[in-house]
Amino acid sequence: MASSSNISTGVGPQHSPRMRRAIGLMSGTSLDGIDVAMIETDGRDRVIAGPALTLTYSLEFRERLRSVLGGVGPVAEVEGELTRLHADAVEHFLGRYSGTPIDIVGFHGHTILHRPADRRTWQIGDGALLARRLGLNVVADFRSADVAAGGEGAPLAPLFHDALAANLRKPLAILNIGGVANVTWVGESEEILAFDTGPGNALIDDWVRRHTGAAADLDGALARAGTASTVHVERFLESPFFDRSPPKSLDRDDFREVMPTGLSLEDGAATLTEMTAAAVAAAARHFPTAPSEWLVTGGGRHNPALVEALRRRLAVPVRPVEAVGWNGDALEAQAFAYLAVRSVEGLPLSLPTTTGVPRPICGGRMFSAISPRPHCGRGCRA
Repeated sequence: MASSSNISTGVGPQHSPRMRRAIGLMSGTSLDGIDVAMIETDGRDRVIAGPALTLTYSLEFRERLRSVLGGVGPVAEVEGELTRLHADAVEHFLGRYSGTPIDIVGFHGHTILHRPADRRTWQIGDGALLARRLGLNVVADFRSADVAAGGEGAPLAPLFHDALAANLRKPLAILNIGGVANVTWVGESEEILAFDTGPGNALIDDWVRRHTGAAADLDGALARAGTASTVHVERFLESPFFDRSPPKSLDRDDFREVMPTGLSLEDGAATLTEMTAAAVAAAARHFPTAPSEWLVTGGGRHNPALVEALRRRLAVPVRPVEAVGWNGDALEAQAFAYLAVRSVEGLPLSLPTTTGVPRPICGGRMFSAISPRPHCGRGCRA
């Protein structure tokens, strides 16, 4: 997989930087578990995907993690437990797959609050503790520098998407459906645009959990048995968020007020599924040109009802990222492995067209396995 874009990657073609072996960790807004993925990359245009796995959170920890969303409750206690679970996940992964030394670990942590308008974003996870436990250098705190500079702090995977999509037909839209959904649009002339489209799985999951105690609408069975409420969907689309020009981002709970009332379990699931698809379709009007296709990653691609709704609302092919050889269950974790290498190399993690920052912004803090004090990479070479 090769990247086409010197603009996106922040370097010219004058040298061949070293390849690094990196592990990326992702705990997403769906609260389902930890994704672990290994790649080899130079942080620019070369990416070789390695093995990956997902370790599911116990129901008890998932509820404890849910309890601190918004930055309330026993945050420090949950942060410590979250970090230990990530260390366990890496050790399990290395025991199964790695016989070669790891250069860096990208530790996203878990977002419990995202308010970029107030210049606040909060990802819990103790980078120093993880580095000590693993005996490996860890890059964490990927979003703070972007938000401090006036950016949205999200999404951060677009530069990785751009690198992977180098040889694919453009323009192209890459849709990630986690708890929140976001899109990366890649144009023919090394252009890139990214933003959150709206709710992803979060509201559907919360609806099902509230009514049944289950974690999700497995295989979209409830939504497929119900009928979407047009009134609720149209009211949802009246939100000013959809008219705002990108880049733009969301907190997991920003659309909490649109949870339907007066609907059956099945009709509510169908309505929230339709809302997610409608938000994606609304996002397309912000693209400079229409994409030739949509590639879908994240947990939402496993929901047939949601994929059917996307295909109905979008005028071009919609395919899972596996259709082009990517691993949709590992893509976000791979992205943070890639961004960890970029951080070490002093390369930008975000651009004005991906998060709205005024200039390309570097980010991440390095936590050394042998030093408790965090430090940055080589200095930003944006």
